[in-house]
Amino acid sequence: MPISAPNHSLNRLYRETGWTLRQFAQAVNRLGTERGTPLRYRESSVHQWLNGGLPMPQVRPLILEALARRLGRPVTGGEVGFPVQADRSEVQPPTVEGLIDLGRLDMDPSRRGVLGAGLFSVAVTIPDWPDVVGRMQSAHAGNVQRIGMPEVETVVAMTERISELDDQFGGRHARPMAAAFLVNTVAPYLRSDASESVRQAMLSAASDLCYLTGYMAVDEGLHGLAQGYYLKALELAGSADDHLTYCTTLRGMSVQAVDLGHGAQAMRLANAAAAASPQAGPRMRAFLAGQQAHASAQTGDRQGALRYIREAEVAMEKAESRSKPFGSYDPSSLHYHISQVRYELGDVPGAISAFVQSDQLRYDVFRRGRVRHRAMLAERQHEVGHLEAACVTWNLALDDYPLVQSGRADARMREMFRLIRPHLKNASARALDERARAITSAALHT
Repeated sequence: MPISAPNHSLNRLYRETGWTLRQFAQAVNRLGTERGTPLRYRESSVHQWLNGGLPMPQVRPLILEALARRLGRPVTGGEVGFPVQADRSEVQPPTVEGLIDLGRLDMDPSRRGVLGAGLFSVAVTIPDWPDVVGRMQSAHAGNVQRIGMPEVETVVAMTERISELDDQFGGRHARPMAAAFLVNTVAPYLRSDASESVRQAMLSAASDLCYLTGYMAVDEGLHGLAQGYYLKALELAGSADDHLTYCTTLRGMSVQAVDLGHGAQAMRLANAAAAASPQAGPRMRAFLAGQQAHASAQTGDRQGALRYIREAEVAMEKAESRSKPFGSYDPSSLHYHISQVRYELGDVPGAISAFVQSDQLRYDVFRRGRVRHRAMLAERQHEVGHLEAACVTWNLALDDYPLVQSGRADARMREMFRLIRPHLKNASARALDERARAITSAALHT
């Protein structure tokens, strides 16, 4: 760690954070743990950075992210005095090439460990709608293959099948399949010659598949990878003039942020999704307002949260009846958001009641969601002291759990073991623990 002159740029930002040296080091260490690479920096290391010592290249993105989360805005390597060439995250490859890079990494089991090193960034730059419209006008030029609507229909059908597999069995196995399809089939289609209408339809279909693949990466806890897919989905949707997928992706990014506890970022993304969809129908409006309500509640905006959840309820009442249970916001989803809003605002019994309603209304095909949400309901029942009821609900989650391959479902099982451990003298808790140990990985309860 060579030391030269004091780093005045980093010192300025450090003073703006209001942190102590220890707090700065702890923030960087937490991000290292989040990335899967635990760190043990202390005050002396931060002191060296402030005095001109250059952190290791793999640590610099963590420092930037720590500052960005604290200050609530993007922070670049140049802004903190790091060598510009070392901050490669600021240079984005073209859409198709970037999509191929993401997919190849995701479909290669030998690189799976690298995926976990991807860090969720609150400072990620979200392209505005005008910035992505028409970005790929010449992406297909110079290729001899010509595609038509049958190729588009193939991508749409494959996306629907992968979505069904994800809903029923989780995304752990389905996502690498989606990545391989993106690299081997969709990317060549995007570079092929086509009529304007076919080209737009293919861009839209590719955007929808990218969004789904990003959603499955979130389910596995690979949040940096998910952001990469989501950003490609935004670029493709803009190029396709596809407002629906663009708004849906922004909302998905908001869901990811709120689930990670980044309420302010979730609110910005939810508002951006709503602003980009000015002519949304009632079901889409409910879909967007429900997420705005959750993000508002997490930021402590009680009045805004209640206003948005009422807006979602009114919009849902106006929405036409569902034709099929895939890809649409439904009453079960609305009650999930009502539960989340009540929970964030401190009404745990009310949150439990709404969660029960959500579970009763959920379509059977959504098995992965059923496991996760029943486990969350049990956690809240446990929180208010209803241990017996919680054990019943956890057992319901365990009924489906062996059929699901999901990182988020695994996380809920790990939390279940932690919460019932102090209650093993209780017969229901002990029976639950014994059953769960027999059907879950040892890594979840050791």
